[in-house]
Amino acid sequence: MTDDKAERAGAVTRPMILAAAGAALGGLLFGVDTAVISGTTSALQARFALSDSALGFTVASALIGTVIGALTAGAPADRFGRRAMLIVIALCYVVSSLGCAFASGWYSLVAFRFLGGLAIGAASVVTPIYIAEVSPAAYRGRLVALNQLNIVLGILLAFLSNFVIAGLAPPETAWRWMLGIIAAPSAIFLAITFLLPESPRWLTVQGRGDAAHLVMARLGFADPDAEVDRMLAAAARDTHGEKPRLFQSAHSLPVTCAILIAMFNQLSGINALLYYAPRIFELGGAGADTALLQSVAVGGTNLVFTILALFLIDRFGRKPLLYFGSVATAAALFLVAAQLESAQPDGTMVLLGLLGFIAAFAVSQGAVIWVFISEVFPSTVRGKGQALGSATHWVMAAAITWVFPVFATNLGGWVFAFFGGMMVLQLLFVWKLMPETNGIALEDIDLGNAASGRVGLAAAQ
Repeated sequence: MTDDKAERAGAVTRPMILAAAGAALGGLLFGVDTAVISGTTSALQARFALSDSALGFTVASALIGTVIGALTAGAPADRFGRRAMLIVIALCYVVSSLGCAFASGWYSLVAFRFLGGLAIGAASVVTPIYIAEVSPAAYRGRLVALNQLNIVLGILLAFLSNFVIAGLAPPETAWRWMLGIIAAPSAIFLAITFLLPESPRWLTVQGRGDAAHLVMARLGFADPDAEVDRMLAAAARDTHGEKPRLFQSAHSLPVTCAILIAMFNQLSGINALLYYAPRIFELGGAGADTALLQSVAVGGTNLVFTILALFLIDRFGRKPLLYFGSVATAAALFLVAAQLESAQPDGTMVLLGLLGFIAAFAVSQGAVIWVFISEVFPSTVRGKGQALGSATHWVMAAAITWVFPVFATNLGGWVFAFFGGMMVLQLLFVWKLMPETNGIALEDIDLGNAASGRVGLAAAQ
């Protein structure tokens, strides 16, 4: 990195870390709400007499909400601010968790699951943007990855709480406790959102340079005046005096990359594993109690390797992690497919294959996706771009989660072979098309002129 680039990269301060960590609590709820349903599927199917297809819809109802939440969160985040949207998201989490816990019937359960999905989808848009916009370039990857760390911590907490509640509560009410426990961390997140500063980049785009200067000084940026001037110059360059539009030729590469990285993230089968982990382990011969405990092992592995990714993503960059992840996840998925299709599946090998998959996923695309999408779009359309990438992610998640019980019943292990094949295609995408954005200030990333996998530096144009 040149001296000029090093100066722009900046240093990380305690207020920056606290702001990023506070916003990342939305990721914790994202993870808890995503995975907690895995411990309730059998009880819900029995309680409401659901077919496999209806169960898939019940689980996917939240994911349908995530699609709408992701699609609709970008515009208000750009108009009203990142902090205001985080407050709304926290409120939705509180109402959704309490509604699911006290649901009187299947329709009300689905409705409150849908509301929770709206919050998850909106959080997947707003949280990474907010953290990216309060972070210096040299530390942006690991600070945005705090969101992913909290997501997987939430997933682990969901698996642990499911295991504990299943052992303590009567079967007929355990599912209500599993779904309702999310209200506690939701209330904490709601309180914290009122303490967060607004994004200085959003303030600058809104013509509130003085307020942006104050926030950047509070966060500890070394030269707030220079930062604000560069943000204003970048906003003028990106808009050319016109209303910002996402779908234009200048943004074709970031749009394409955001869509593809989001699609491949879900085509790995990650949400199928997280939502149906106990059922998958039962296919490998585990009993119901053992399957829940093995799900905890999945969550723990996810957490450990996400922590590892925090130390790797800014050191090695986004593309090297995805190169490794594509190869390693494909190998692990092919192993699981072969075991499940054998005459006598080896439960230990199934467990090792799935833990290997989750480890490789966590250290690669699990950490990279939200960082990369939050980086590749200019400030004027960053909310819309993040919404596009997040919505694509959740459309794929909803579709795969909805149909997985049916395909798993009819295809068995071959469904994991399909996921492995998709990871081979991801490897080609990363090699041929994806640019590297590591260590470049947000205002200096110019993918409109990127070629051959390297981003252009706007400052050099």
